[in-house]
Amino acid sequence: MTGAVSPVDTHLHLSRWWPDIRSTGYRADLDFTVKGLLHEMDAAGIDRGILIQVNDAPTVREGLVEARGLVADSGGRLRLVSTVDPTEGPEAVAAQIALWDGTPELAGIKLFPGYRPFYPHDPRLDPVYEYALRRKLPVLIHTGDTMDTKGLVKYARPVEVDEVAVRFREVPIVLCHFGNPWVDEAAEVVYKNPNVYADTSGLLAHPSHPLFERMVELCRRRLLEGILMVGSAERILYGSDWPLLDLKVALELVSSLDLPERDRAAILGGNARRLFGLPDAGPARTGPS
Repeated sequence: MTGAVSPVDTHLHLSRWWPDIRSTGYRADLDFTVKGLLHEMDAAGIDRGILIQVNDAPTVREGLVEARGLVADSGGRLRLVSTVDPTEGPEAVAAQIALWDGTPELAGIKLFPGYRPFYPHDPRLDPVYEYALRRKLPVLIHTGDTMDTKGLVKYARPVEVDEVAVRFREVPIVLCHFGNPWVDEAAEVVYKNPNVYADTSGLLAHPSHPLFERMVELCRRRLLEGILMVGSAERILYGSDWPLLDLKVALELVSSLDLPERDRAAILGGNARRLFGLPDAGPARTGPS
């Protein structure tokens, strides 16, 4: 399905604090471990992945400790993205930045507006963007719907990222979930700002949804329209949002797009390797490398 492309999944989650994996995972018997994730990556032909620290840990420090261990257990297959919550105050933000200073393997920073009551342009986040600039790290920002029904999506509109993108032109910013359901709004923010990317993760409901197959068709059409609005595939990243979605389903969503093969290859892996500084794909393997 993906030919010679060795995909990179830019949006994966794995944590003991993940909410109720039996109901939220794409299947109830999911092996929600590093071994299980690597097995599914191998089965789907995915070379490497970006593991995003969840915002459900008791503290961001505990979440970071867990994530570092998971990434270490992957044998180089997974890269670490940490998070921070500006609503905890400037001292907490400074403490998290100090932790990142001691995390040389850090590959990016994730923000969760909507899940937490803050906008991406909140001034309390300025030290985070400044830190990302110094270390040349991408900042991934949740945009669109929230899995938590208590979330407030007003904080997660893609247009709220525009101000940050303008103020921090040298910081790469990723609109997670392509702003879904505001795909056209996200496309405009990517089109306008050369430092902004969008990923294709989390665009579908749980596969048990009675209209799931029709949702896949709609999603494919909306995703293609969004990419065409951007006018280029060079800042679009494949991502799944595993464990919410089957890796093979997420891959097929991109590999079936009516785009030139070089564009599909860029979305599936080339763009991510450039953004996250990943090596070229190695030989096929099973488990940690």
